[in-house]
Amino acid sequence: MDMITKTICTLLAVWPTWTAFAAGDAPRPNILFILADNWRWPTAGALGDPMARTPAFDRIAREGVVCSHVFNASPSCSPSRASMLTGRYPHELGERANLWSGFPKDTPVVTQMLRETGYDIGYDGKAWGPGNMAVSGWTENPVGPKYANFAEFHAAHDPKRPFFFWMGNTDTATRGHNLAFMNAAKSNRLDPAALTVPPYLPDCPEARLDLLNYYGGVASLDEEAARAVALLEKCGELENTVIIYTGDNGWQMPRGLGNCYDAGSRVPFAVRWGKHLPAGRKVDDFINLGDLGPTLLELAGLVPPTVMTMHSFKGLLAGQPDGAVRDAVFIERERHANVRHDNLGYPVRAIRTREFLYVRNLRPDRWPAGDPDVFFIHGRPYGDVDTSRVKDYLLAHENDPADAKFIALTFLKRPAEELYDLRRDPDELTNVAGQPAYAEALKQLRLRVDHWMSQTHDPRVDPGYDGFDAYPYYGKASPHE
Repeated sequence: MDMITKTICTLLAVWPTWTAFAAGDAPRPNILFILADNWRWPTAGALGDPMARTPAFDRIAREGVVCSHVFNASPSCSPSRASMLTGRYPHELGERANLWSGFPKDTPVVTQMLRETGYDIGYDGKAWGPGNMAVSGWTENPVGPKYANFAEFHAAHDPKRPFFFWMGNTDTATRGHNLAFMNAAKSNRLDPAALTVPPYLPDCPEARLDLLNYYGGVASLDEEAARAVALLEKCGELENTVIIYTGDNGWQMPRGLGNCYDAGSRVPFAVRWGKHLPAGRKVDDFINLGDLGPTLLELAGLVPPTVMTMHSFKGLLAGQPDGAVRDAVFIERERHANVRHDNLGYPVRAIRTREFLYVRNLRPDRWPAGDPDVFFIHGRPYGDVDTSRVKDYLLAHENDPADAKFIALTFLKRPAEELYDLRRDPDELTNVAGQPAYAEALKQLRLRVDHWMSQTHDPRVDPGYDGFDAYPYYGKASPHE
């Protein structure tokens, strides 16, 4: 292809984006994207959790639309966020499928497309990451320039232009124990004894204190969201602002972050856009967070580029069919932290339907939570499970028969296939993949995963492929290397 032909093809590819709106069209909406770090479903009052203090989320849900089956593309921060920004599955994004990666400039990025078509963009807190964008030639985060908070951005942006702001709140992360979150929990009269410990964790004082810290963080997250909503309301901009309120992946507790189970992949999701969306509506269709890529562009009046393989759900929010098959989501993971010898990851492909979760562990010979003799993350083994009081409890009771089932669920090796019947086992505790009664369901879910991998050009279609392990890890060097 000669240079002139290449230029024409490039112009044709971007032309729909640049001509998707005209001077006479209605004003393009502002977009406030509230993205919590490690916030699992259903930790919100509007979602039925009586211990969650989330009046701002509850208002968005009451005055807008709640999506009840939203899952991440990958239960790991960097790949989940990369998928949202590009509208593509992590395995289509090369090194961005890993945590602590680079961010090559080889595919359209939603925030940059918004900027190029007239939006002021910015973020606070955590944007894309953790990773090293500088090695890929970025002088700022792919999300845009950083601000101290939404109020600072709002004061600086041109009021004649629409804006996109990414509120990257990290208060729901449970690593360590934040006195402010503990105090927030206490001020909201949260009693550790009243909290519900999920059945995949031991019911011990350590777990209850972790839960208290988490719920305090949820309350703090929601307070920041409330301040932003109040500012928009005060300035008369609330009705023309799309507010999307969600999380990047599930919580940071054992069997959560880094796992394709619901605790690591299912997230709260609500969106409000004044009179443009019916109030109090619930959407039960399955949505992948990667679908946000094309959705955000369509909300801004743009046409998503064809390279985006995920599907916009803008129409779905308004009660219109969008043509996508939404009876399931596909979830995957590659390398999370550098916690195995030779920098190996733990590749997984999974499908979540209404009735089942099917998980395919592509390297079942490896430790899913990290090697037991690698102490890179936080000075403890099994480094893909972040530090918490309950993790320390489990390590201290690793040889205690009373806690054997929790040790197995959290740390021990897993079979090549897992199947959970969510109708009988919503907490995903019992693997039924080997039971004859589930043979047909297992067969059908295998086929769906195979087809998805093939259609999206997943390099893992080749059983011997391990290319994701060869990408650099830009986090702190591991002592075992």
